[in-house]
Amino acid sequence: MDIKAIIEQPEGRRLEFKVKLPTNAELVKSIIAFANDPGGEFYLGIQDKPRDIIGLDEELLIALEEKISNIINDQCVPVILPEIIFHNIEGKYIIRTKIHKGSQPPYHLKSKGVEKGTFIRVGSSNRLASKKIIDELERQKRNISFDSELVFSKERKDVAIHSFKEQFKEKTGEELSNQVLAKLDLVKTEQGRELPTNALILLSDDNLHQQLFPYAKVECARFKGAVPGNFIDQKTITGNVTLQAEQAYQFVLRHISQGTTDYQGVYRNDRWEYPIVAIREVIRNAVIHRDYALSGKDIKIAIFDDKMEITSPGKLMPSVDYSLTDSGQSDIRNKILAPVFKKLGIIEQWGNGLRLFANELRKYPEIKLSWKEPGIAFRVTFTNTLYQQQHELQQELQQELQQESLYGRVLRLIQVQTSSTQELSTVLEQKSISGSLYTTIKKLREDGLIEWTIPDKPKSSNQQYRISPKGALFLKLLDELAK
Repeated sequence: MDIKAIIEQPEGRRLEFKVKLPTNAELVKSIIAFANDPGGEFYLGIQDKPRDIIGLDEELLIALEEKISNIINDQCVPVILPEIIFHNIEGKYIIRTKIHKGSQPPYHLKSKGVEKGTFIRVGSSNRLASKKIIDELERQKRNISFDSELVFSKERKDVAIHSFKEQFKEKTGEELSNQVLAKLDLVKTEQGRELPTNALILLSDDNLHQQLFPYAKVECARFKGAVPGNFIDQKTITGNVTLQAEQAYQFVLRHISQGTTDYQGVYRNDRWEYPIVAIREVIRNAVIHRDYALSGKDIKIAIFDDKMEITSPGKLMPSVDYSLTDSGQSDIRNKILAPVFKKLGIIEQWGNGLRLFANELRKYPEIKLSWKEPGIAFRVTFTNTLYQQQHELQQELQQELQQESLYGRVLRLIQVQTSSTQELSTVLEQKSISGSLYTTIKKLREDGLIEWTIPDKPKSSNQQYRISPKGALFLKLLDELAK
């Protein structure tokens, strides 16, 4: 990315801006956090809020470079090798310190040690890493995953996996024998004992599942309105994690409608109101890539009138960038579970999910995708940008219906049967077509609630009025509101 384009980006997981060199402690916390995560860039000479290139004194550049390098070298362990680059932007000098993702985490302050000196990046801030985060960084260094670790409290033969066996046979045609379990690394032999991995417990019906992973579940909720509060429906999905994504997806389908409308009267029955392929992919990713080592955190799916939020425990994997959904990215947190999901057909092809996701979103220009990392979690939000317009229109028209009874009566009549102006006048028991009826029909047409049956011949003697898709949707929403 061009340096000017980078500077226009907001501060976040990979970017930090400072006008002048911060304290040694502040600087090394950022450097360590970048090295422990996906890497990042620290810019000196740039004001963050409001964003402005202030610049640095050219004569101080060499001295600042040496100071930054010395601070990093003296205070960070293991060794971090920064790239320090000078840039001249329209006559103003800045310093860019680039930190690559480290291969020997956890990186920490030499003076504080691992437990009190390890920092991670959360949004645009640096936070002291918890014991579980440090453990995960240690696993990254050893290139192992949490789901591959052994469970010593019970041998494989004593673990209940009945539903997983049935599912495996149904989806693959194979028996889930001990040999297959070992091939999938779901079982490992340790000192003559066949022990299950965390992955097998997550796939099991065993009571250890609940004991070890009480939060390995999906909480689904449909809220009334646009903020958390009153529930319309709620569901907790537990058990075998390979079944959770489909159950959560079915919950979503029950609470979104098929067929939508825009404000030009275009009514499409061939699609859902949200991009369900993209939503299914996000739910799958939430289950497959969540951090099962984090206790006290579950997956949450929240459906509101105007948006849908899917939140998964654990930060986005370092090499994945949601802003580059076309690039076929693939990074696996759960190295044992992911191949099982693939074998069962839940994952179709490595790196293909985000591409499917991007293709589906292009069909929904009214849906805004956004994502963020609230704490140690990753949240994807699908927002219906037309909702606010629709909500305002609904309130406006409801007020008109309440204030002008003729407006509402005419719309209801046309909903029941296509009618001409004369026929409407007759049903309304008018001796002749009144001026108020002409005015009402004109207003209904301007609001897009009714339309001509012969649009090419406005003055045709056979001209009638029918309710528009927008009008039908409006009355449906109005009826639901009245319940």
